[in-house]
Amino acid sequence: MESDSSPPKPSLLERISHWLMREPEDREQLIELLHGAYENSLMDADALAMIEGVLQVSEMRVGEIMIPRAQMEFVDINDAPDVFIPYVIETAHSRFPVIDKNRDDVIGILLAKDLLRHYAESDSDIRGMLRPAVFIPESKRLNVLLKEFRSNRNHIAIVVDEYGGVAGLVTIEDVLEQIVGDIEDEYDFDETEDYIIREKEDTFRVKAGTEIGDFNQVLGAHFSDEEFDTVGGLVVSRFGHLPKRGESVSFDGFQFSILRADSRRLHAVRVTRLPAEEHTQLPLV
Repeated sequence: MESDSSPPKPSLLERISHWLMREPEDREQLIELLHGAYENSLMDADALAMIEGVLQVSEMRVGEIMIPRAQMEFVDINDAPDVFIPYVIETAHSRFPVIDKNRDDVIGILLAKDLLRHYAESDSDIRGMLRPAVFIPESKRLNVLLKEFRSNRNHIAIVVDEYGGVAGLVTIEDVLEQIVGDIEDEYDFDETEDYIIREKEDTFRVKAGTEIGDFNQVLGAHFSDEEFDTVGGLVVSRFGHLPKRGESVSFDGFQFSILRADSRRLHAVRVTRLPAEEHTQLPLV
């Protein structure tokens, strides 16, 4: 009987060692090395995307991912709790910047869970519930900010411009999503939920992966599916770039507001059917 003379297949450890022996000289070579490891089944696509996200975060600055001031959702300390609590419930955030409109300044952060004391204690003082606000410059690198978030156990920071004015805000979730992609919470779509959920009479939450044909059927729209298959493709094409959370665009009788998006793709939008007199192209916000 003839013996099998074919060389033995290299072990996983030997394959990893082979790739590690090729020491990269710069970032481009490192990325090439990582892609080579992926192509040789040494890591999966998710691991590759996360490593690339880490490399990206090390070079990005806060100003690139922050929610601009015009799109921030505030609580005014001068409003009575009965006025702003319905707003807190509707927006469903866990943390809110608190402003004093008389001073045009952010005076602290209100945690939604702390509002339980308002119902438990009749004489509760909203000002006494506020947590200190952390202020950071637009130029701060994301990897430095993430380290500070972890060490200070803080989850939100107010971004200021070179003159000290409020430019926007950023959360720890915003930073982490640059590494791991979209992070779902209890207010996001679940895998078992429908792709389109009605919020109000003319307002819907829509997954970006919703097929245009299904969208047309539910909302009575007439978008063509010849160029784009999904709502996400249609919306991104209208922006001309990958939009950030809070941006919106209106066309053909509907307003599309970005609910969730990361550095890689669009995840969900809020769609509002516009009155007939507003069925004209509106500028991007």
